Amino acid sequence: MSGSPPHGSDAALPGDRDRPNTADAEWDDPFFTGADPGSPAPASGHEAGPTPLQVNHTPPPLSLVETAFLASTASLLWLASYYLSLVPWMRILFPLPAALVYLRWGGRAAWMATLVTGLLLSVLMGPYLSLLFLIPYGLLGVQLGMSWKRNMSWLGSISTGTLLATAGFFVRMWMVSLFLSEDLWAYLTNRISDFVVWLVSRLVDWGILGVGALGTVNLQAIQIFAVGAVLLSDLVYVFTIHLAAWVLLSRLGNPIPQAPRWVQVIFEEE
Repeated sequence: MSGSPPHGSDAALPGDRDRPNTADAEWDDPFFTGADPGSPAPASGHEAGPTPLQVNHTPPPLSLVETAFLASTASLLWLASYYLSLVPWMRILFPLPAALVYLRWGGRAAWMATLVTGLLLSVLMGPYLSLLFLIPYGLLGVQLGMSWKRNMSWLGSISTGTLLATAGFFVRMWMVSLFLSEDLWAYLTNRISDFVVWLVSRLVDWGILGVGALGTVNLQAIQIFAVGAVLLSDLVYVFTIHLAAWVLLSRLGNPIPQAPRWVQVIFEEE
């Protein structure tokens, strides 16, 4: 018939006017995906257009990032202080990263930060020095963070922290004794006993003490005195950590419980 379009011509059929050119769309849009042949037809009667590119707008895991960052910070503090011989000056900062993780994200994140710190130090410095950091600094950071998270008073947190630090001191001494194959506690108390005997003998020579004072030196009393000295030292150390955390963590948006009144008066805090 004369009204029919010729074969092979470019004349458009009546139904082809609204049909999208999928071939051109594939070349024009690199993210174009055709419709699934098995998908149902849209209810409006129009054919489905190209599927838009799906973009993931999920927020980043902030807790995981901060935990890893603070764990690496604690590792770098220990690494730098050990090789630069700054441990006596920087040991106040060692428990603070784990305590800050506990204040921000809870106990599970704090334990994960402590474990990651131990693993990093084990790779960088060996398992022995890694254990020397974990006991007591890593455990002390978790304990202080838990105490501050629960708004425990300074008296309670300092008391428990002192006991934990003292226990960590004796565990560290046991580990070093095992490593050196020598009882360091017995060696230390014997040296203190020798010093006390020497001091008493000098006081007897100067006439300050009587001769009977030479036989009063008791090794058990010296050991009790040594334990008391360790407790006093750890008490001052944990109290200093509280002062540092009171000043630093409040500026990071995670303040610890308020200091006693006499501390605030000393630092002129109202």
